[in-house]
Parts: sequence; C-alpha cells; structure tokens
Amino acid sequence: MSSNVMTLRRKSFSCRVENVETNSEMSVLDLPELVLECILERLPPEGLYSMASVCSSLREKCTSKYLWEKHMKEKWGRVLGPAAHREWLWHISSRNDSSFFNQAKERGLMTYLSQFWPISLVRSNPSTSFKKKVPPAIDSIMSMYLALESGKFWFPAQVYNRENGHVGFMLSCYDAELSYSRRTDTFQARYPPHGRRAMAIETGVTWDRLRVPPLDTSPHDLYISDCLTELCPGDHIEIQWRRNKEFPYGWWYGVVGHLETCDGNEYYCRCHESDTVVLEFKQYTHGSRWRTTHIDRKDHREEGNEADGFYGGIRKLHSNEEISMWRRLWPSDVLE
Repeated sequence: MSSNVMTLRRKSFSCRVENVETNSEMSVLDLPELVLECILERLPPEGLYSMASVCSSLREKCTSKYLWEKHMKEKWGRVLGPAAHREWLWHISSRNDSSFFNQAKERGLMTYLSQFWPISLVRSNPSTSFKKKVPPAIDSIMSMYLALESGKFWFPAQVYNRENGHVGFMLSCYDAELSYSRRTDTFQARYPPHGRRAMAIETGVTWDRLRVPPLDTSPHDLYISDCLTELCPGDHIEIQWRRNKEFPYGWWYGVVGHLETCDGNEYYCRCHESDTVVLEFKQYTHGSRWRTTHIDRKDHREEGNEADGFYGGIRKLHSNEEISMWRRLWPSDVLE
C-alpha cells in the first residue's frame, strides 16, 4: 500500500489529518486548491449541501457565490427576470426577523437545509458538529436557490395559455406569481383578481409555459409602443389586452394584416404608409369580432370598449424563438 493514500472518510466527516506509522490519511482539504475547486464545480446542488456539512472550511467553499450562480443560471435563469430579483430583495428584507431565518440560525445549517431537500440527501453523521453552526447568508445566491426549490418563495413571471389552456386565454400570456414543486417539477400559479373575480390558482404549470416578462412593465400599466412607425403586413406582434379597466393586461399574439383596399401584392402594397394598422388574430374564425382590430399608427394609446375589451401597447417580435413559441401553442381548433 502506498505511503500516501487519499481517502474521503465515509464514517466521519471530520477534516483532521491522522498520522499513523504505516498509513497517512489525507483529507479533501489537502488537495491542491485548483483540484478541489474542479471537484466542487462538478457537484450537483445536493452534493454541495452534503459537502457543506463536513467542516467550516468546506462550508465556506460550498456556499460560495461563484458555485451557486452557475446552478442558479442553469436551472432558474430562463424564468427569473428583474421583477423576480426585486421580489427576492423585498422577501429577504421582510424576513430578516422572521421565524423562517431565526430557526435556521438556532438549529444549524443541516436542519435548515432539510426544509428544502429530502433528509437522505443532507443528513450528516451524528458526531458531526461545527464550531459555529450558521446557515447561508440570507441574501446569498444559495439562499435564493433554496427558497425557490422549497416553493417558499413565490416569484413573478408570465404564463402562456393560463388556467390550463382555458379557451378564453388561448395564445395569450399573463403575469402571475409562481411557486415551484420539486415533487412534480411543476409550478403553482396565482393570477391577480380580475375585477370582482377572486384570485385564480392553477396547478401543474410546466416549465415550457413560463417566460421572463419581456418588458419591465406592470400588468396594470399601458405600455407606450415604440414600433408603430415600422409595422408592416406580416410582422409578428404582441399586444396588451384587457376585458375592462379593472382588469390587468395580458399579452396576446397576432400579426399585422393588409387593409381591405389592398390586394396583398407585395410589389404594390402601401399598407405601411397608412395611418391605420390592421392587426389579425388568426386563431379566431373569419367573421369573429376577435379576428381583427384597427389601431392608429400616429396616435395609438388604449383603444376599445366594454363590449370588445381594450387594446393597449404593442411590441414587435424580432426573435424567431418568440415567434416559434407562439406557433407551438397554436390551438388545434379555430376559435369562434
């Protein structure tokens, strides 16, 4: 047997080095710094949790911002936008003195972690103890990751085809608050009340129905369009729409169409020169009152009435990824 055998001790998570006559055991902390960093970078989140229980030195390394930023980006980057990060700052500010974090301080890191992951993933040896048991800093990336995984942190995002694809919301995207379930790998969505209607709650929302809000605009505020002068037939757009003035806006998919006086011939079309822009929602059948609407290119604000709803700001879609997403959601049957 070699005089230097490196082992990760299975029965004890102690980081001490023991010297005996015929065998020297080396702890993981005796590894070169670069090697240890490479190992930690390859660990999944639950692996980092387990390693954080070994000793104070590894706890410091395993809770580093660098490691957790990578995990945060890989899993949560596609659904967390500026609004979600603002909500997190408010969340940790309001919980500084709450039992949620006080319990973590009193009961130690591993008990704290067990709130978020199965006990089997984070349980340490009974003999293990830290000189000072402290949880991750509440404003750390690790804490945010834990709160998201646990479902304790509700974050703002947008949901396509809300309420399980209710026919009244086909090809739309609405703001909601989301809570994650690790058991099902899906989300629970809370939609804000609509007028006198109570808050709607939807379960089983899948990852592919979520997106970061493309604009940092409240669903109750009119978006001031900056693309009206360039809109031409065939352009893909999203437009704000709400049932009445008490409702928040949702974003609805449509395309720019031709004026009735235009035959659609691309060589003679002059629709882009008109002050009137035709918007088509082709998921609705011909003759439906929802099929088309007209807006004023030069002076568009909010247009509509209590019968047909109110059309708000417009954003032109430039990304093929966004357009493909709407096409993927296209209903199998034409709507009335």
